[in-house]
Order: sequence, then structure tokens, then C-alpha cells
Amino acid sequence: MTPLAAALAARIAGSGPLTLAEFMADCLTHPVHGYYATRDPLGRRGDFTTAPEISQMFGELIGLWLAQVWLDRGSPAPFILAELGPGRGTLMADILRAIRIVPGMAAAARIHLVETSPNLRRIQGEILSGHEPVWHDRVADLPDGPLFLVANEFFDALPIRQFVRAAEGWAERQVGLADGRLVFGLAPPLPVAALDGRLADTRPGDVVELCPPLPAIAADIARRITAWGGAALVVDYGDWRSLGDTFQALRGHAFADPLAEPGLADLTAHVDFEALAAGFALGGGTPSRMTPQGTFLTRLGIAARADRLAASLTGEALAAHQAALRRLTHPDEMGNLFKAIGCRAPGSPDLPGLDP
Repeated sequence: MTPLAAALAARIAGSGPLTLAEFMADCLTHPVHGYYATRDPLGRRGDFTTAPEISQMFGELIGLWLAQVWLDRGSPAPFILAELGPGRGTLMADILRAIRIVPGMAAAARIHLVETSPNLRRIQGEILSGHEPVWHDRVADLPDGPLFLVANEFFDALPIRQFVRAAEGWAERQVGLADGRLVFGLAPPLPVAALDGRLADTRPGDVVELCPPLPAIAADIARRITAWGGAALVVDYGDWRSLGDTFQALRGHAFADPLAEPGLADLTAHVDFEALAAGFALGGGTPSRMTPQGTFLTRLGIAARADRLAASLTGEALAAHQAALRRLTHPDEMGNLFKAIGCRAPGSPDLPGLDP
């Protein structure tokens, strides 16, 4: 039993079962034993690989997307260039390299990173040395001003609650104890006001997931953009409207039992893009339509960028480059599983690559 498992077991023994959201929050962000507090989770030696780590093309295209959006909005200076959950800082480094070609943009950018992990903050500081990033624990801590924000694989790590449809209402999935081990169970069915609208498209036994922090974060982003100008881009894996059990654990690039070794595996769930769009609208913003990552990157010109990079490659390097392009864009890989959605101020120009 891991130290965190022992602490969770003692907590459950003393005060009863945990919601899945409470379990996820402790596993990922516990200050001593939490997953993000104790390791660098990315890359071959970690537990998963994100798009920026697969190829520089992803970050470069996001940087050029930001450049066009910034120009379309009159090139405000200074402006806040923010990233939520910046990982190792690779995406922001690629963005900053790409925007150098736009006169005045890099000089006007003020880098702000929303990151709670001290370990990842240290790595980000090393990769972004010279750019003077400022770190925040929450989106609410960002300063006022024109906001150009990117969140890649941020919302999938927010804690979720799971509810199983029953004849009498919704039974919430919990983490409890049996013979000293952590186990899943269900609370007694009850009405859940937030799920009243899901009675028409679900049947008994269906699972629906709610992400409690998501609406407020999305609304806060939209309020800032509406008040000060700018735009936001979210790229993550998920779909429109939650349905089904998507909670999973990853360790060593393979699926793992989420209850086996708490604190040692990454925990995620699919993002509900309908809830994201609703949150943006709640904050007064105008959300784009949800667009598959492969379609989005293709519209931004990833094929042409790939051809230019391939011209100087041969052998294994060329094969790896071609594999990276496929992984990012092909429907059987990340191209369809991952989606993109944007938020802009009402009446402002449409966002490149995204359907309005």
C-alpha cells in the first residue's frame, strides 16, 4: 500500500467513502504524496506523452494561430500569454519561437503559467529561462489585461464525479474500503439537479460524468476575454456531452488500476466539450464549435510544415517525423480522439481553424 493509499484508507475509515472527485484531487495534487508533486510525468521515462512532446509542429502551429488571432484583434500590447497546465514548458517554448516572426508580438507578451506542481514549475523555469514566466495556482489569479490563453490536456486532469442512472435517480460512484483495500462502490440513488436534463438521453445503468471545477474556470476565462479582449484555445481528449465511464489511470504508458497504487499513476477522464462551451457562454464569451484535432491542425497547415521539415531528414529521423504527423492528425490516433474549441469576445473576428 502506497503512503497515499494508507492516508486515504484512514480518511475513509474515519469519515466514510470519498467521491471520485475527492479521490482524484488527492491522488493528483496531494502536497506530499500526490502524482504531480513527486515526478515529471511526461516523455518516455514518464507515464504519458502529450502533443507538444510528440513534435515541434504542434506548438509551432499553435504559436502561429495565436499570432493570427493577436493581429486580428489589433495587436494589443502588452498582453497576457497564458497556458494552463504547461507540462514541461515545451508547448510554450515552441509558441514563443514561432511568434518571433511577428513584429512586436514577442516583446509585448507577458508569460503567465497556471501550474500547481513545484516539480513541474522547476522544469518549466529551466526550459523557459530568459522569458521570465510568472506562475499562478489558479486561473482566477491571472492579472487583468488582453488574454491569449492555451490549455492543452489541462481539463482532462480536473476531478470528476460519476453518476450511474437508476430508476430512483442517480447513484454516485464512491471510493470506499473492503477488507482494508480501496474499492469502488455506489451511494444510494438520489435526484441530482445538475443531471435533470440528462434523463431524456440516458437509460438505467448509463454513466454520466460531471467535472465540478470546469464551468467556473471556463466562465472566468470568458469573462476576462470579454472584458479585456483576446481569445482562448482548448485542446483535449473527449467529446460533446458526457456519456459512459471514461475514468482511467496511466502508468508507464499503459492502463493501470486506478485504486492499486494511488499517487503513482496519472488519473484522467474525457472532457465534456458541451460543458466547456456552456461555461464560455456563461462568462459572456462566444464559443466556437468543437473541431477534431486532426482537422484543426490540417486547416492550420500542418502538412506543409511537415513537408518543409521532412526535406532535411532521412532514414530513422524521417520515419519518426512521419509517424509523429500521423499520430497528431490521423483519425485512428489523436486526430479524432482529441478535440479543439475556442472562445472569443462577442463580435470579435472568428478564430482560425475552428468553425464559428
